[in-house]
Amino acid sequence: MNNDVRTIVLAGVGGQGTILVSRVLTTALIDAGYDVKMSEIHGMAQRGGSVSTTVRYGKKVESPLVGKGAADILVAFEQMEAVRTTPVLKKDGIIVVNDYKIMPLPVASGAATYPDNYIEELSKAFHVIAFNAGQAAIELGNARVMNIILLGAMVEAFDMGNLDWDSALVKQVPTKFLDINRKAFELGRSMARKENA
Repeated sequence: MNNDVRTIVLAGVGGQGTILVSRVLTTALIDAGYDVKMSEIHGMAQRGGSVSTTVRYGKKVESPLVGKGAADILVAFEQMEAVRTTPVLKKDGIIVVNDYKIMPLPVASGAATYPDNYIEELSKAFHVIAFNAGQAAIELGNARVMNIILLGAMVEAFDMGNLDWDSALVKQVPTKFLDINRKAFELGRSMARKENA
């Protein structure tokens, strides 16, 4: 396997904006000259089902797929998705998690329960940056920018600040929502810095 290839996994629930984040991410990486491969997996339903996206980048990426224990960073848009998706992460990998509960279908139907103390448990094996991005988005004035807050946190946590994120946002976000998304991105970066301090 090519050692310069980095792998980012985004995991959430349908309707949370994981796809937009993956598009902004791949745009910034391609514009920076990386070879990028992306794969998306949708759960039972667009809304409410699990959605995960894998983005791999480097000089030359052979496959968009990643095996267990091979991803560098996981961005979890919801608590249960953080727990469910951690098997893909490397030992000492980074998790950026939205410390926020959405009743995914398995929990709502009684087939699964929410884990207790999940942050403490995950922190034993991984570097965890957890904060309530949903609440932060509401306080910013638009609950829908939670995804871009998490993107900003990931950029900070994974030391990707040298890419042209503003250009990627301009290319992927409708103009009328650009200002709030720029604010959300910067808020995510500052929240990750605070959590990392």
